[in-house]
Order: sequence, then structure tokens, then C-alpha cells
Amino acid sequence: MKISDKKRDKIAEQILALLFSSHKPMFTSHVAEEIARDEEFIKKILEDLKKRKLVIEIKKNPKGVEYIKRSRWRLSDSAYKIYKQHQANKFL
Repeated sequence: MKISDKKRDKIAEQILALLFSSHKPMFTSHVAEEIARDEEFIKKILEDLKKRKLVIEIKKNPKGVEYIKRSRWRLSDSAYKIYKQHQANKFL
């Protein structure tokens, strides 16, 4: 089944909002669990957001050891600033 671009964009917005509110990097599986979607589908959307420089993929744990099969994700600095400004304008 194919999901429309409009619905895909809405899911991407949900992911960005989740990462913004999280304040720390999240594993793909946790993002998928929170959004209630398939992990592979969420990974594809995260990869697309990475290409658009909206999220950053973290492939190492806090001790510097590289993950073999997992990735953590966080909002890019530029996306965080834009999202924060957008949230501030919402309350004005």
C-alpha cells in the first residue's frame, strides 16, 4: 500500500515534533513506537529528513563506540532554531 506524500509529510512533522520535545537523541525503534508506525517506514522518513538536513544521525554511543545495527536521531541545530522560533510565535 502506498502512502500519499501529504500523509508522509504529516508523519515527518510528527517525528520532528517528537525529537524537538525529547531534548535528547532517540533510537529509531523509540521514534517508531511513539509515532505508532513500522520501524522500517520510520527509518525511511528519518533518512529523507537527514538528506534535507533536518535531523542528524548519531552512530556512536556516548562512550564513542560505534553502533553496529542501531542509530539515534536528533534535530539538527538549524531545524531546532526554526522549530523553537515557530513554537514561540504560536504562543504570541
